[in-house]
Amino acid sequence: MQEKLPAMQTNILTEVFLPISLAIIMLGMGLGLTWDDFARIVKFPKSVAAGLVNQLLLLPLVGLLIVSTIPITKELAVGLMVLAACPGGVTSNLITHLSRGNTALSITLTAITSVITIFTIPFIVNFSLDFFMGKEANIELPVGKTMIQIFGVTLVPVAIGMFIRKKASAFAEKADRPVRIFSAVIFALIVLAAILKERQNLPEYFRTAGLAALLLNLATMALGWFSGAITGIPYEDKISIVIESGIQNGTLGIMITATLLENPAMTVAPALYSLIMFMTGGLLIIGFSRKRQLAEA
Repeated sequence: MQEKLPAMQTNILTEVFLPISLAIIMLGMGLGLTWDDFARIVKFPKSVAAGLVNQLLLLPLVGLLIVSTIPITKELAVGLMVLAACPGGVTSNLITHLSRGNTALSITLTAITSVITIFTIPFIVNFSLDFFMGKEANIELPVGKTMIQIFGVTLVPVAIGMFIRKKASAFAEKADRPVRIFSAVIFALIVLAAILKERQNLPEYFRTAGLAALLLNLATMALGWFSGAITGIPYEDKISIVIESGIQNGTLGIMITATLLENPAMTVAPALYSLIMFMTGGLLIIGFSRKRQLAEA
C-alpha cells in the first residue's frame, strides 16, 4: 500500500470543463424525467428495493472489501471508494435501453440514488480518507460544502431539464435521445482526454489500479444479477439492476477527486473504472440483445 504512483495533473479539463460537462449530462437526464419516474417505486417496489440496496449499501461494502485486500496505494483505494459512493449515471440508462432492459426502472433508480447520494457521499468519502490514510490525508471533504456543490451540478440541472420537459414536452422528447447520446460522448471524451494526457503513466495506472477497478465492476454486476435472481423479479428488471449496479457516475467520481478533494492521484481510479465500464457495458449490450433476439426468434 506504500508504493508511490505518478499522479494525474489537475488542469482546466478537470477544474472547469468537467463540472460544466457533468451539469450538461444531468440536464440531459432531466429532459427524460417526469415526476412519475420517482413514483415508479410503487410500480416496481421489489425491483427498486433490490437496486437501492445494491447501490447504496452493498456497492460501497464490496468496494471496501476489494480495496482492503488488493495491494494498491492508499490514494487509489480512496479513489475507488469515491466511485463506489457515486450513483448511477445517464450512461447506465442508455446502456439499459440498448440492452433491452427496463429503462423506466433504470431511470427511477438513477433519479432516486442521485438524490440520496448527495447526503451519503461526504460521509463515505470521509470514512475512506480516515480508514486508508488517517492523519496522512491532510484533507477532509466538507460535508455541507460538498452537498451544495454536488447539488449544484447534479440536481439543479436535472430540475431545469424536468422543467423544460413540463413546459415544452414536444421539444424535450425530441431532444431526449440526442442529448442522451451526446452526454455519453461527452463523458467518454472527458475520460479519454484525462487518460491520454497521462498516457506515459497509463501502464503503471493499469498495473496498480486496473485489477481492483475491474473486480469492482464485475463483482457489482454479478451482485446485481444475483439479487435479481433471489428476489424473483422480471428478466428486464434484472438487466436494469445489473447495469445500475455496475455502471456508476464516473464523471461525478472524477469531479469529486479532482476538484473537491484536489488530489490528482485519487482521480486515476474512477477514470480507469470509467474506461473499463464502457468496455463491459458494450459486452452487456451485445450479450443481452442477442439473448433477446434468440428468445424472439
